[in-house]
Amino acid sequence: MAAPPPRVAGLVLAAGAGRRYGGPKALAELDGTLFVDRATTVLAAAGCHPVLAVLGAAAEEVLARARLTGVTPVHNPDWPTGMGSSLRAGFAALPTDVDAVVVLPVDLPGITAEAVRRVLAHASPAALAAATFHGRRGHPVLFGRAHWAGAAASATGDAGARAYLAAHPPLPIPCEDVAEGSDVDTRNPLG
Repeated sequence: MAAPPPRVAGLVLAAGAGRRYGGPKALAELDGTLFVDRATTVLAAAGCHPVLAVLGAAAEEVLARARLTGVTPVHNPDWPTGMGSSLRAGFAALPTDVDAVVVLPVDLPGITAEAVRRVLAHASPAALAAATFHGRRGHPVLFGRAHWAGAAASATGDAGARAYLAAHPPLPIPCEDVAEGSDVDTRNPLG
């Protein structure tokens, strides 16, 4: 009898204040859809379950305006310290029966479900994989359960898991043909 497929959660990091952007990126819109809804929908459409969204800055407004259908909100009281605290809060909130998690920052509206599925295809408790765009590592990033403690311990400031990924290079998954991997730092997304 074949082993069941790994259970993979989706985790959107959406707690930042978006100082350079001029407001929380969770509340930014593209084509009438909030970035936070866009990111959670992409993860769910790719097969991630459950999907969690780490919120912080303007969390009450995000909860009031966003659909977040089927999404578990996770409050990060330490959001002003940077993305590292959101990653730690997200890892801590994952159910114990999840084998891996796909992490996606909220400010990447060009990521598609197909890109997430490519990364998700490598899921296992020991997996570590990341989308690449023209040879450069990007998001989403897949962390098997075996990597959660180490990535959380090294996650600081706005660098997130960068130090951990430098020490433990993830399997590169080319995605430039199905997604656009640039983060949005201005109010003119994808343009």
